This record gives sequence, structure tokens and C-alpha cells, in this order.
Amino acid sequence: MASTPTTEQVTAALATVQDPEIHRPITELDMVKSVDIADDGTVAVGIFLTVAGCPMKGRIEKDVTTAVSKVTGVTGVTVELDVMSEEQRKALQTKLRGGQADKEIPFAKPNSLTRVFAVASGKGGVGKSSITVNLAAAMAAEGHKVGVVDADIYGHSVPRMLGASDHPTKVEDMILPPTAHDIKVISVGMFTQGNQPVVWRGPMLHRALQQFLSDVFWGDLDVLLMDLPPGTGDIAISVAQLLPSAEILVVTTPQQAAAEVAERAGAISAQTHQRVVGVIENMSYYDAPGGERTRLFGEGGGRQVADGLTRSLGAEVPLLGQVPLDMGLREGGDSGKPFVLSDPDTEASKVLTSIATGLVGKPRGLSGMQLGISPAGR
Repeated sequence: MASTPTTEQVTAALATVQDPEIHRPITELDMVKSVDIADDGTVAVGIFLTVAGCPMKGRIEKDVTTAVSKVTGVTGVTVELDVMSEEQRKALQTKLRGGQADKEIPFAKPNSLTRVFAVASGKGGVGKSSITVNLAAAMAAEGHKVGVVDADIYGHSVPRMLGASDHPTKVEDMILPPTAHDIKVISVGMFTQGNQPVVWRGPMLHRALQQFLSDVFWGDLDVLLMDLPPGTGDIAISVAQLLPSAEILVVTTPQQAAAEVAERAGAISAQTHQRVVGVIENMSYYDAPGGERTRLFGEGGGRQVADGLTRSLGAEVPLLGQVPLDMGLREGGDSGKPFVLSDPDTEASKVLTSIATGLVGKPRGLSGMQLGISPAGR
């Protein structure tokens, strides 16, 4: 006859269950309310949800049941869901902010290890959002912890392209972003009804971006990609003010008219003192099924932008890659599955994955991380 499981055994099993939004063990987040073990081996577990309408409550209940059921001697599991009090939520919020009650932008701190790339373009229609989403997916697939801010407030499209259909969860004044394809994402489109337009002026745009960076719990990211609106307007200036260490990634097409405008978008770094990490030329060419290559939008635009920015900024700005036209890129954006994941062997996917790898390299592991370990005396 199997022995009755102990509270320690059940607690250890619960420590393997992570909150789907915060990505930390529920035991660490003080979400375990109670553990009651009957003589016949049935276990009743009480769980605190962060909010009453938690969209992940079904997932949490399932994961708790699965984990506890694996403990030797457990004959059955029941899960009772409760909701945190205001005091508990405030305590959780402070814990997630590293003991700091005040808001701050973690990526602006001097010790931040997160690489921030602001993806910019001179004009719309060059595929900037598609490039952003696929770079993020490629980085996440390589094991990096990735977040995306849809900073194109008027033309937000990232949630659809990533298939992020869940709404953010609020814990007091902290926002937990939804995750899609292992990428955390936030967009103003998650806070508007239907397809309503956003009609805001400069100060409101700045405040929205500030909230996306300080109110959202991003966790320990390796990379944060920001999909900027076209041009050199309010958002580009706000990014420079809020995240002066952000690196600019310029997207253009081969077309000379697009290249001229894209060069201006990159040249803003001369005033903001940000680094332009490189240029990506999108829609470079189309390879027909018969093998014939057609350059629908001309050629040379990406090289023109890279060379022009190198001259004007006095620092090397490389052309990182030329992405060919592929219908799969459009189809992936409409279906919510990035092209680099659905069709990784195509030429366009290989170019995008190569660019992503070149930008961030290998996952950083534990290098530079503060583990919170104190040396023990002998």
C-alpha cells in the first residue's frame, strides 16, 4: 500500500507549475493558498488568482492538477480557485519589481542586459512590421527571451501578425502582457474596442509608450523589439528620451524614393545620439517558380541607405540582409504565424533568421545575471 504523500512533496510539485503570464513558479509568487491531504491520498489545493477574470485560470488549474497527480501516493486532486486581495496584489507587484514600489523603465537602467532594437522606416508599406515580427520569432526560436512593443500607435498590427488574441491582465497598476510563440507582446490594439482608430496627439502618444515600458511586467528579456511608426515623429523622439540606449534598425525597399526617406529616418540618430545597428532591405527581388529573378522595386535602395548613413553618421552602418518577396510572409501575417516558423527553409526565412542571429548571437545564459545568492560562511 502506497504511503500518504507529505505536504513537502506536494509543495515541491507545485513549485514546478509556472504562472502562464508571469513565467515564475506559483509557489514563488505566493499563489498557493492551501494544501490539504486526506488519509486516502486525495489532495485539495487552494490557488490564488491574481484577478477574478484571469484568462489563464483554466491553464493554471490543469497544470496544478497534472503536477500534483504525479506525486507518489496521490489518488486524486481537486483545485479550488480564489482571488488575491488588494494587499496581496500590491505585495506581488512590489516583488515583481524587485522590491521597488515605484515604476521604472527596466531597460533604461545602467545594468540592463536587454538589447533594445527600435525598428524604423521612412515611409509606410515597406514591411517594417512583418520584419519586426519575424525577427522576434526567429530570436525566440533560438532560445532568446523576447518582447515586442507595438509602438505604431495609429497603425498597430503586431497582435494579428503574432496571433496574440489574449488580452493583458492587470495586477493593480501593473500589466501582464499576453504571449504568442514564446514572445511577450503589448499593443494599444489590445485596449481598444474592435477596429476603432486611435486619435491622440503627441503628449498622449508619449504617455502610452511610457506605460508600455514601465507598467508592463516584461521579466528578464534578452531582446526587446519596438515596431515604430513610419517617419521621425513623436514616437521616435519619445523612444530617444525614454530609451537612449535603444539601437535603430532601418527597414527600406530597393526603390530609390523609399530609400531616400528611410535614410532620413535613420539620420535622426545624429540628433538623438543613438546607434544605427544596420539596414534591412525588404522586397528585394522575386524568384519565379521557373527560376527567373525579377526586381519589382528596382535595386540598390538598401545599399544606398547604408552608405548614406555611414557617411552622415561617421560610423559603419551595414546592410544586414536583403529579404526577397514571398507570399508566405503576407500569409503568415494574416494567419498569425510568423513565416520563419511556418516555412523556415525558404530563402526569405533563412535571410531573416540569419539577420536575427547576427543581431543578438547566442542566448546569454547566466552571464551577467544577478542570482541573489549570498556566500555562506564556513
